[in-house]
Amino acid sequence: MRLHRAHAERCSPMASAVQSLVRRNDMDTIRVRYMVKDLDPALTFYTKYLGFQVKQEARPHFAIVTRGSFDLVLSTPFGPGGAAKPMLDGRHAEPGGWNRIIINVDDLAAEVEKLRKDHIHFRNEISTGPGGSEILLDDPSGNPVELFQPAR
Repeated sequence: MRLHRAHAERCSPMASAVQSLVRRNDMDTIRVRYMVKDLDPALTFYTKYLGFQVKQEARPHFAIVTRGSFDLVLSTPFGPGGAAKPMLDGRHAEPGGWNRIIINVDDLAAEVEKLRKDHIHFRNEISTGPGGSEILLDDPSGNPVELFQPAR
């Protein structure tokens, strides 16, 4: 970031203003972090099966994938990053749990059929309620992802 800022300041006031706007927009971005056991399978899962694109990576411990206006930060629970450091009580971050990201889809049944052919692990069958239908699947580290089709 320092190189970009220094370069922008040398080039022109307009370039400097653009860099300032980019920094402000970065501060408005909301991201979710998932701890993953191994970065490579996680990147493959999110990009190949769920339509994310790699935004930033520092292999083998960290990457950011993006889909639309959503950023998902993938971190291993080991390595040099702050997310791998123990809490004050000694606990370490770990993959899994029940909190999850929700991805809206147009045709839930078709998405499930396609993912089952690729042997993606589902936690349940499609469940339908007043707001729509959903199903939970696991990423390679056991983090849940909900696919949701809103009621029409």
